[in-house]
Amino acid sequence: MRPIGTEADLAEGAAHLARVCPVWARVLPQIGPLPLRRREDGFEAIAGAIVAQQISVAAAASIWDRMVAADLITASAIAAASDDDLRSAGLSRPKARYLKAIAAAGLDWDGLRELPDDQAIATLVALPGIGVWTAEIYLKFALGRPDVFAAGDLALQESARIMYGLDTRPGPAALRDLAEPWRPWRAVAARGLWAYYRLAKGREGIR
Repeated sequence: MRPIGTEADLAEGAAHLARVCPVWARVLPQIGPLPLRRREDGFEAIAGAIVAQQISVAAAASIWDRMVAADLITASAIAAASDDDLRSAGLSRPKARYLKAIAAAGLDWDGLRELPDDQAIATLVALPGIGVWTAEIYLKFALGRPDVFAAGDLALQESARIMYGLDTRPGPAALRDLAEPWRPWRAVAARGLWAYYRLAKGREGIR
């Protein structure tokens, strides 16, 4: 399938969700047009995903703003920065170490665009500090992959629990099972779940 690149792509995916699931048919009009959330691929996008790991959306946005202000968002800038520079921008020691290692890895970011989802994820996960969630976020927003989902995301799990009236928050395996009918537009479903999370919780679930 083609990458998600326009609002029309999101509308096509949303129409599929409404067609295959009455819950989506009910919820989509409540949340309105889905955000595209596309960003340029490459080091900056993976750096943003690493910054967002295991902290609140507000905290991630604050740290990222400090990194932008300090011109610490390119591979060359990260490679040249001292540990104190990175700590001053708000990065934890592990995240600073991960970013330095990724900056030094010389990944072929252009070549990553040509790989199938599973191979692209495996390539990213082989780098320090990148787990499956981080790789999937990169594929979803930087490469526009239409069927990458990120079932380990807690906001997606909580949103699905509320939307579907489940007794408990589904874990990754249960959420993947729930999402099977949403193929090949699970990345659109993720955008919808994050939008519903904002509606239900009054705060963002993703930066």
